[in-house]
Amino acid sequence: MKMILGWTMGMLVAGGAFAQDTIDSGERARNEYRQFAIRTAGDAAQGRALFLAPEKTACAQCHTQDGRGGKAGPDLFAVGDKFGRKDLIEAVLNPSASIAVGYSASIIETKSGEEIQGVVKGVTDDTIQLIGADGALVEIQKVRILNQRISEVSLMPEGLHRMVSREEFANLIAYLASLRVSENADLMNRGMPATIESIKKPVVLRPFHSDALRFENPAWFGAVPGLPNAFLVLEHMLGKIWLLEKRQGAEDGKTLFLDLGPGIVQGGTRGLLGLAFHPRFHENHRYYVAVHRVVDGRVMTLTLERWASEDGLRDSGREGREILRIEAATNVHYGGGLVFGPDGFLYVGMGDTGPQEDPMGNAQNRLLLRGKIMRIDVDGVEEERAFRIPSDNPFVGVPGMRPEVWALGFREPWRFSFDAVTGDLWVGDVGQDLYEEVGIVRRGENHGWNVYEGFAPFSNLRRSPEAEYVAPVFAYSRKYGPSVTGGFVYRADPESSFNGVYIFGDYEKRIIWGLTQENRTLKKIRQIGVAPQRIVSFGIDASGELYVVGYEGTIYRIDLSDSVFE
Repeated sequence: MKMILGWTMGMLVAGGAFAQDTIDSGERARNEYRQFAIRTAGDAAQGRALFLAPEKTACAQCHTQDGRGGKAGPDLFAVGDKFGRKDLIEAVLNPSASIAVGYSASIIETKSGEEIQGVVKGVTDDTIQLIGADGALVEIQKVRILNQRISEVSLMPEGLHRMVSREEFANLIAYLASLRVSENADLMNRGMPATIESIKKPVVLRPFHSDALRFENPAWFGAVPGLPNAFLVLEHMLGKIWLLEKRQGAEDGKTLFLDLGPGIVQGGTRGLLGLAFHPRFHENHRYYVAVHRVVDGRVMTLTLERWASEDGLRDSGREGREILRIEAATNVHYGGGLVFGPDGFLYVGMGDTGPQEDPMGNAQNRLLLRGKIMRIDVDGVEEERAFRIPSDNPFVGVPGMRPEVWALGFREPWRFSFDAVTGDLWVGDVGQDLYEEVGIVRRGENHGWNVYEGFAPFSNLRRSPEAEYVAPVFAYSRKYGPSVTGGFVYRADPESSFNGVYIFGDYEKRIIWGLTQENRTLKKIRQIGVAPQRIVSFGIDASGELYVVGYEGTIYRIDLSDSVFE
């Protein structure tokens, strides 16, 4: 999930070429630069020279700006598309306020007392590779490591504004704002149009609850089966599940369903991220959650089975059962999607877990569950597994391939769902630096990461001459947003112009789109609205009506009644 689930701002400029003043000039000085850069257009050409000047900012020491990547900081190729001018200013003035996902510094303490700091660039069974702000790559044997933790402080040092004039600062911001994807840089084809039109009358997003019932960083919303006016909301940071009840003639209710906070890994894209009800929930009261916990010193994505109370209004209190455990390589792309398919099997989504750009090839590694969608039968156990492998899984009996895998080649499949009519599995897969994608996934397919990003070739390192890589239905560039959030195909009203339209959005830009396809080829894409808050997830109720989960705490019902998809 880039949000959670994309790279957010932080570490835009990194250095080490200047010494931080011993006296902090404080917020007053930062505000002077902030206001000057907001009022002054600046000169992008002079800003570029400043960006490349090692004696001034040393920005280029940690950042590429041409799509190559590979340094300690994120590539800035399309940063002007991704963020507005004010966001760019804040990222430079306050680098530790919002560190880019996947670019947090790791601090490793060795058994000999040495402390090494840098961004994780590679992980094997025996070693960890860190790259520092100076661009040097250090390989550390895991047997030497005493402790490893994530720093809350950016590698980019504070105080850039004290080393340049206000005019130079405005020029630098002008250059960053100019870094955009040109139209001819996009892959112009049916699945990636240059422009996306808006419908004449945007859909309306209506708050589903009062502001008094606002949630803290919700990440998932869904209806409780069999209870027409009851819904669950997951707060991923706190690890809490809330029951939201809609009460006619009375105030809505919000009660704690379950607290999984103790023991979960919090922060960033970690925590409590997914939930799925068993297809026979009204009989067996079973449901499943995706959480992150530290097991034997390593972060794991766990799929846990739990039981609700007889009335379905709270967790039963019984100890949960671990179904599936997947170890993460670094601190990003943990997955968290859980969905039962029309076949009754549980589909589990897992990201590549990093490092950025997937240099270890996790998504293409057939011996790992990272970067895959799994399909498992939770109604039985076999051998040493807490589940059964469906006999028609595509890789059952295939040497060198995990039998749990349904499809592979994903970077971070952030939210996926089945079309209630066609059974198509729709996946929103979060991109690296240039493209976000939406695809329909079928049995045994390879969806390309990190050989492809969207429709574009990304790396030949893991390319296989025997592999067939499936292209997405639709992809979009940073012009439209940096972090796709998968949604649902609307089927609530067969007479609606939106019937059969896949509705999804972008987390950061808050745009909501609708698209139609034929044979996995894009037919029509339209912007249908803009959410008041960042879109971390979509939800659906028993009748098929759709909802937006706003990361700032509000659930919205999508009202399509006065809009037309045309």
